[in-house]
Amino acid sequence: MSAQIGSDRGADAVLRVFRADELRLFVAAASIALGFVILGFSLVRQRFDRLLSFLAWFAVVYGARLWLQSGIHHLMMPASVAANRLQMVLNFFVAIPAFLFFGETGTGGRVGRVLVNTVCISALLLMAAVLLGFSLLALDRANSLLIIAGSASLLFFAFRQSPATKDEFVFRAGLIVFVALVLWTNVSELLGHAATFEFYGFAILLCCLGYVAARRTLDRDERWSAIQQELDIARRIQMSILPAASPNSDNFCVATRYRAMTSVAGDFYEFLLAEDGGLGMLVADVSGHGVPAALIASMVKVAVQSQRHMQGDPASLLAGVNQALCGNAQNQLVTAAYVYLDARKAELRYAGAGHPPMLLLRDGEVISIEENGLVMALMPHAIYTSRVMGLQRGDRILLYTDGILEPINANEEEFGYERLVSLVKASAIYSPDEAADSILGAVSAWSASQQDDLTIMICDYKPALQSRTSAVPG
Repeated sequence: MSAQIGSDRGADAVLRVFRADELRLFVAAASIALGFVILGFSLVRQRFDRLLSFLAWFAVVYGARLWLQSGIHHLMMPASVAANRLQMVLNFFVAIPAFLFFGETGTGGRVGRVLVNTVCISALLLMAAVLLGFSLLALDRANSLLIIAGSASLLFFAFRQSPATKDEFVFRAGLIVFVALVLWTNVSELLGHAATFEFYGFAILLCCLGYVAARRTLDRDERWSAIQQELDIARRIQMSILPAASPNSDNFCVATRYRAMTSVAGDFYEFLLAEDGGLGMLVADVSGHGVPAALIASMVKVAVQSQRHMQGDPASLLAGVNQALCGNAQNQLVTAAYVYLDARKAELRYAGAGHPPMLLLRDGEVISIEENGLVMALMPHAIYTSRVMGLQRGDRILLYTDGILEPINANEEEFGYERLVSLVKASAIYSPDEAADSILGAVSAWSASQQDDLTIMICDYKPALQSRTSAVPG
């Protein structure tokens, strides 16, 4: 019976200690959890942030210190010299990430950095003194004096600078409350009075940090939503500058496929129709991705339209486009391929500017046609030349951007030119639309993710009966 009474009294004592430490234990758990969440967030971002890193270590160490100071811990772990020295080392160490964090906030400027370095070096010396066996009471008093001096200086700097934003005001208010209670606690302990107010200030600081984090998250979400809306508008604008439909006629059957890597792309294509039934086809690829490349692509359209009168002369057309882009492309380079299909003469005229070669499928064989000059927007007086070939009924012409050739699979193998040639041969039995879908599907299946913009343009030459009499053999 007496054993049962003793057990009940022991349980009551543990319960009383736990209730007395409820808030302290809650703050300790929240602090440690916050520290590990911040560390996990930094690992996911794969980007080191000094402010977040110091805050994480401060939160973890401060939470561990609160736990070691709790009555529950003292009940579970009997006091010993080694345990006391270990706890003292932790008490001294917590000042290092704390002051590094405060210093990273910019409080105090250059003088503040000197203060932070002084406190950190002093804390390291105190920790070494603990391990060397110096008097814990003397070292504790020295630490209190150090924290008092550092905290008073931080308060002075915090009051001297006026907050610029609401978030900064909230953060600084929490910082001031915490530092003030740290100062109060250390002064009280130095005077021989017990003080347990410090962790209340830390709890307030955590709440302020949570408020600032929530506010910034909401602001970031709003900015992200606005950016997405702007990108959607940019995408619609870019799609509006592309041809609405392929220019199929009695002589040509054309299919195009265009897939941007992001909302907007640096790939561009255009058709130039001649009054005599001729067809000009251009494919261009602006270096880079996203909005900058898309803006330059819109400039390419304007430049191409300004050279429309040269549509039958690919070399002159590319030279004119190049002159229009030079000095206006903001260091972006442009590759392009342009072919003019002359139904009246039954011939093609082709010129390129640093672009992958055009492919011609004729009688089951693929002919690579490359007549490349310098990439555009680099030198205003670059010279381009044209290649002329006869057209035969059934010829299939393929223009594309390098995004078709460069996808890499899981084995680090590039899709490459040879696979594209094989696909072009295999697609001979398909219509241009079916062939374009087949090639684009194979390229997409080759790589797990799209790494570049993709553009394909396929044209079959099938002249009307009245045109055959004037055809020139290839």
